[in-house]
Amino acid sequence: MSEEEKTSFSVSQAIEVYTKGTKAWFADKEEGWVSASCISNKTEDDKVRITFEDDNDGKEHVFESTLSYITKTNGSTLPPLRNPPKMEYTDDLTNLSYLNEPAVLNTIRTRYMQHLIYTYSGIVLIAVNPFDRVSLYEPDIIQQYSGKRRGELEPHLFAIAEDAYRCMIREKTNQTIVVSGESGAGKTVSAKYIMRYFATADDQETTNKKKRRPDGMMTEVEEQILATNPIMEAFGNAKTTRNDNSSRFGKYIEIQFDEDTNIVGAKIKTYLLERSRLVFQPETERNYHIFYQLCAGAPSKERKNFELGSSYADFHYLNQSGTGEILGVDDAEEFEITQKALSTVGLSVDLQWKIFRVLAALLHCGNIQITGRGDAMVSDTDEALKIATRLLGIKTDEFRKWIVRKQIITRSEKIVTNLNPTQAHVVKDSVAKYIYANLFDWLVGIINESLSCSEAENIKNFIGVLDIYGFEHFKKNSFEQFCINYANEKLQQQFNQHVFKLEQEEYMREKINWTFIEFSDNQKCIELIEGKLGVLSLLDEESRLPAGTDQGFCQKLYDNFSTPEYKNFFKKPRFSTEAFTIAHYAHDVQYEAENFLEKNKDSVPDEHLQLLQNADFFFLQEILAKSIEAANSAITSKENKRKSLVARKPTLGSIFKHSLISLMDTIGNTNVHYIRCIKPNEAKMAWEFEAPMVLSQLLACGVLETIRISCLGYPSRWTYEEFADRYYALVPSHYWDPKESPEVRSLCQTILDSCINDTDKYQMGETKIFFRAGQLAYLEKLRSDKFDACATVLQKNIRRFVYRHRYLRIRQLTIQLQCLVRRRIAQKELARRQQEKAAIVIQKHFRRYVVRKEYLAKKEFAVKLQTAVRARKARQNQQILRENKAAIQIQRHVRGMLARKWYKTQLQHVIFLQSCIRRHAAHKQLLALKVEAKSANHFKEISYKLENRVVELTQTVDQLKAEKKELNSKVSHLESQLQHWSDRYEKLEKDSKVLEQNLGQNSASSSEFEALKKEKEALATENASSLENIARLTAELDQIKKELKAEKENNKTVTAEINKKKEDEGSQQDTIKLQNEEVADLKAQVAALKSQLAKAMHTRQQGSLPPIKHGSGANNRAMSPSSHNRRHMSRLTDEHHHPLEQTPLDDAHKTTMRQTNVLTNRKLRRNSSAEVTSHLPKTSIEQARKAEELGISKSPRPTSVGQSNTIAGGKSSRLDIVSDDPEEEINAILRQEEPLQEEVLEGLIRSLKLPLPSEKNPPSRKEVMFPAHIISLCINDMWRIGYNRESETLLFAVMGAIQKQCLSYTGDDAIFPCAFWLTNVHELLSLIVQSENRIEMEMKERGHSIGWRDFEKLIQTVKFELQCLEDNIFHIWMKEIKRRYSKMVIPAVIESQSLPGFITNDTGRFFNKLLLGTTGPAYNMDDLLNFLNKLNRVMVCYCIEPSVINQVLIEVLKMTGVMAFNDLLMRKNFSSWKRAMQIQYNITRIEEWCKGHGIPEGTLQLEHLLQASKLLQFKKSSLEDIENIYDVCWILSPTQVQKLISQYHVADYENPIRPEILRAVASRVVSGDKSDILLLDSVSIEDTSSPYEIPEPRESKPYLYLPAWLHLKRIRRLTLLESVLTELNNNDDDIKTIGQESTLVEEPSELTSIA
Repeated sequence: MSEEEKTSFSVSQAIEVYTKGTKAWFADKEEGWVSASCISNKTEDDKVRITFEDDNDGKEHVFESTLSYITKTNGSTLPPLRNPPKMEYTDDLTNLSYLNEPAVLNTIRTRYMQHLIYTYSGIVLIAVNPFDRVSLYEPDIIQQYSGKRRGELEPHLFAIAEDAYRCMIREKTNQTIVVSGESGAGKTVSAKYIMRYFATADDQETTNKKKRRPDGMMTEVEEQILATNPIMEAFGNAKTTRNDNSSRFGKYIEIQFDEDTNIVGAKIKTYLLERSRLVFQPETERNYHIFYQLCAGAPSKERKNFELGSSYADFHYLNQSGTGEILGVDDAEEFEITQKALSTVGLSVDLQWKIFRVLAALLHCGNIQITGRGDAMVSDTDEALKIATRLLGIKTDEFRKWIVRKQIITRSEKIVTNLNPTQAHVVKDSVAKYIYANLFDWLVGIINESLSCSEAENIKNFIGVLDIYGFEHFKKNSFEQFCINYANEKLQQQFNQHVFKLEQEEYMREKINWTFIEFSDNQKCIELIEGKLGVLSLLDEESRLPAGTDQGFCQKLYDNFSTPEYKNFFKKPRFSTEAFTIAHYAHDVQYEAENFLEKNKDSVPDEHLQLLQNADFFFLQEILAKSIEAANSAITSKENKRKSLVARKPTLGSIFKHSLISLMDTIGNTNVHYIRCIKPNEAKMAWEFEAPMVLSQLLACGVLETIRISCLGYPSRWTYEEFADRYYALVPSHYWDPKESPEVRSLCQTILDSCINDTDKYQMGETKIFFRAGQLAYLEKLRSDKFDACATVLQKNIRRFVYRHRYLRIRQLTIQLQCLVRRRIAQKELARRQQEKAAIVIQKHFRRYVVRKEYLAKKEFAVKLQTAVRARKARQNQQILRENKAAIQIQRHVRGMLARKWYKTQLQHVIFLQSCIRRHAAHKQLLALKVEAKSANHFKEISYKLENRVVELTQTVDQLKAEKKELNSKVSHLESQLQHWSDRYEKLEKDSKVLEQNLGQNSASSSEFEALKKEKEALATENASSLENIARLTAELDQIKKELKAEKENNKTVTAEINKKKEDEGSQQDTIKLQNEEVADLKAQVAALKSQLAKAMHTRQQGSLPPIKHGSGANNRAMSPSSHNRRHMSRLTDEHHHPLEQTPLDDAHKTTMRQTNVLTNRKLRRNSSAEVTSHLPKTSIEQARKAEELGISKSPRPTSVGQSNTIAGGKSSRLDIVSDDPEEEINAILRQEEPLQEEVLEGLIRSLKLPLPSEKNPPSRKEVMFPAHIISLCINDMWRIGYNRESETLLFAVMGAIQKQCLSYTGDDAIFPCAFWLTNVHELLSLIVQSENRIEMEMKERGHSIGWRDFEKLIQTVKFELQCLEDNIFHIWMKEIKRRYSKMVIPAVIESQSLPGFITNDTGRFFNKLLLGTTGPAYNMDDLLNFLNKLNRVMVCYCIEPSVINQVLIEVLKMTGVMAFNDLLMRKNFSSWKRAMQIQYNITRIEEWCKGHGIPEGTLQLEHLLQASKLLQFKKSSLEDIENIYDVCWILSPTQVQKLISQYHVADYENPIRPEILRAVASRVVSGDKSDILLLDSVSIEDTSSPYEIPEPRESKPYLYLPAWLHLKRIRRLTLLESVLTELNNNDDDIKTIGQESTLVEEPSELTSIA
């Protein structure tokens, strides 16, 4: 094909794109560009005519041209094509199919109308100022962008900041973020938020980076960096006509990072402060903010000292513009913020007020009145002059003198001349500007000193943020605009070079053929300004001339730049000789040369400079020292004084030039990121968009130039996958059949070969395909035509199917109708026949009825007659039978009465005989029992008397011992006498019986009878004597009882006196201490005496106890006191017991010990814990319990075998291995404090093997809670023996070990241990609460109120610490759960797709589903639900309270809803209806899980996410649909609804959302509504501020259990001894129960009373 054919084909291809319905753009003065639709396209010969119709007002637009001209211009004159509606919402302008000026403007406008203010344009972020408060900069949003790659989320300046941060880490190079734009575009705010991002973003990926504290607080350096913003804004920003907070200087902030990417410092560089604003402000503008803040916020004392007056309007420097307030800004509050910021960066309050003193002096300088017509004059009494000089600390006369005069120094003399008023005003203002500029520079220097890193070697990299003024073009442009535009020329050159460099690097990286692209280089314009004979050089030269003027400066410019070399960049105005025009890259700007020289020199007379240097105010000397030092260092020669003065005053232009060159060198050595801020309207109206103004700014900021450079080469570039995905339909299906596994690159080559014949129109790189301008438009047309053809075929077949389906349905309905009619006719015939048959049947039955009725009447009469006859005969027979039966009954009753009477008589005789015999036997038995009872009572009385004597031994041991011996001997004597007389009495009784028997025998002789009679009388006499002795002994026993009662009364009296004495001396601390020591000594004595008494009693009982008579089972058992007394009185002896105190319960305890010893026949002795007692006799009770234990068939768990709780005989009995005094052995174990504590900490906490919460074989409650019960056992035993301090030490050691153990686990490993120890700590708390209640009750019963108060303090401390520990464990546990669970939420709920039939990928493209393999998310819903099941199973198996389970699950579900919702809200590719279906299905699974586990309220935490998924599935084609969305999604805020709808990803088969609908949604967002939030408050993983609701103490029953696999000797021995004591108590309870049967035997008085 020839070259001409190729060209003609290219032109025809470009024209063919404009088919009917194609949309294009046409220029418009008001809207910039308007859209129109093609209605005709005619090409005749060489002429081309394309007609369009305006989409808004129907106006006709006609494009006429020739093929040759179109070829010559490469199609650039053709109307720019409009992108498809789907592409107009793209967040990156480079993704547009048609990349042109109107497409860029329309995309920015479309997104802005949706309240989307950020848009990418390649490497540039375009930020359009909303002039409204938007919820885009919250801390949660900062964390959303942290760690995300650019492009994952919506465009944002945080994404640029994150990109710069990642580049710094990845490439180890410095970064720069250039924020530019005209005044009012939002540069300062953007820079502020970028710095806030670096200071507050929490980087989760960097390993060594310091983690953000849980409370979210920043480091000191980060706080100081953020504090620089209000300081620099107060001293360097002012209100202008375009911006209420306009930066009147440029600044470059370097945020310095160390090797671990921690912020270690910062550095600020400033450029070109607008000094003239201090002395003059145009109408509606203000001076610097700090002056208004000082006037509004100064306290009364300082206000009076500085004489600030009542308002800013009192000062000339502040009232010139007539504007002193900003709407919505409180200067007093801003002053407080400024002061706080100054304090944050390290400026003391005293130093701050020195700064404010200088500012007040400058305000008063402005009020100095200069009068006079020819010569200037200042009054000596001028108040402003006095105040200003007083505050500055300079001499009033000297300052006044050199305001109105000047001194000229010649070689021979000094000439002083007067100044006119205008010149005097200039001098006064120059002094004020000089002081303020130096104050500003000093403040920046102080800030840098505060922020700079103390160790420079720690600074590895930095990220610079350049906030510099944008291109300015006003009606009158002066020196400041010249410098600003010069800086923007330099930045634009750097930007163009950077973009071109990136373009070249991409071409080289993709290895495609390319030629050099020409772009508009502004180097000539820059040389015009900064060249050797440039504008700045000529300005400096004119400024150094004594007679230099602004007009002379302009003339030099005209002469120097009139050559053709500069004709395109420098122009001379027609009607002015004091102005010049420079053609900048953005616009031609005319500068007025008036005051150029004065502003450039910016000089202060030497006399004023000397006066300021010698000021009494030392702070003023300090702030001027830096500039004076710089001036002195500039002196290079001292040939003459004038040359020195000139040399030491560098001009403002040269200073700015050098600083700008230095800045460009810094930027050139960094990787640059660009943010272009756009001001959408001049009036600063919220959400108003002025297209022409935005277009001019896009041109000025270089965005359109970037697009132009891209269009010159290959502006459109697609990856192979994206291209194949979009245009695969242009080739037959066998090329992309998934069964054939096509290769993507070969498929793309096939598509290109079939569609584009000219290979110069595209280039195939390594990973991308590059297209010339217009090629994608042609491909889009082919794709659209292909889809239209496919749609036509599809419609044809669908219509055929519809009409055939309709025909078949009509045919079927006709047949059904015919069937229905025929059925109705047949039904009528059937009904007729049925009626005829029914009539015949009715007649038949009626006739049968009549005949049958007649027959039944006759039959009834016959039956009634027969019945009457038979009844009469039956009644007669019945009467006869009744009479016979009555006679028989009478006979039967008479005979029975006689038999019963005889039987009763015989029975009474037998009973009377038996009663007599039994009475005689009972009488004999009663006498024997009385004797036995008297003997037992006597022994008991002696025993009680001896026991009561023990109390007296506490006062005088010797006396009690003597009394004991006397009583013992007396008792022995009485018992022996009683036994002797009893034996004689029994003998006499036997002899008497023998004699009576002999008397009954008649064979005896009379002599023998007389002898026997005498002997009987002697025996009777002896018997009477014996009875008298018995009576005497009984009286002695009664006397002993009385003495015992008296001793008891005496004991009570002594006890009452002791208690009273305690109460009287309660307030004396020293006496109490002495009494406590005495009490302790007496307690020890009492314990020793009790032990000795028990041994003596045991020995005496074995020697003197009478034998137990054999009788019934009840007679062989003794009484057993309650075990409650032993457990709660003997074992819980408090340390405050008085040694003289003796209670009945103590007596009961001693009786219990005696009877237990009698029962078991054991000797009391003290053994160590290692001793073993063997060969003990077994009682019947022990044998019975052994048999009962052997009869239990319950099998223990195979993994944990606890201590047995049974006392039994045999070789395996516990009594074989325990001592006779278990309590003493327990005390011995508890005294070994350190070994016991180490065993508890190591065995029960650190090395403990936790029971796993298995579903099939869950652990029992005792296997889970045994550590708490063992620890509680030790604590209670320590409290029993008075080891309060040791118990506190043990408890605190246990709590510390548990907390360290929980902190040692992370991730999944922490779930089981933390839950285990959480429930055990609560169990221990519950047991301690129970012990507290029990001990409190017992101490109050015994009256130990003082001891209870001390003990209560200990208990309250322990309870508080346990509650704190429980709270800490809960938050440690929740932190690890959240950390693990947070990794699952987003992949499982948002990314996973478990609902078949609605699978989609991130882009929603069809081709990717066919060809490209997609990797699934890291976690799916099964993983998430398994984790919830695991968590719930752990809590249930470990017996955690339902309230805690509910709290944990609600917190986890809240985290699910918040994280998933926030992520969905920020993701731009997931807002589609298919994704919404998947998300709703995932939510449904979670809801089912919640309902299945009894927490239906947990679904409320997912309501935001559920309604968001519903919103994405709703129709959005009309305003009514939007109303329905707001009704259904009531919980979503307007901002959230707007965000979701604006990000909605439209599929290829869906219609895009119309712009008017998007505008309607955006209009519902109300500015300033605090409830209208974007992101939900995130659930922080490290946050522990959420309160833990500690459940109520459990009603736990203490038990002894220790797994068999634990080798803890002391603890096992302790549990063994405790179980023995428990079983002994159980034995006592059993004996008491049995003894109730023998009560009748042991209480004869009751029997007597009953008889």
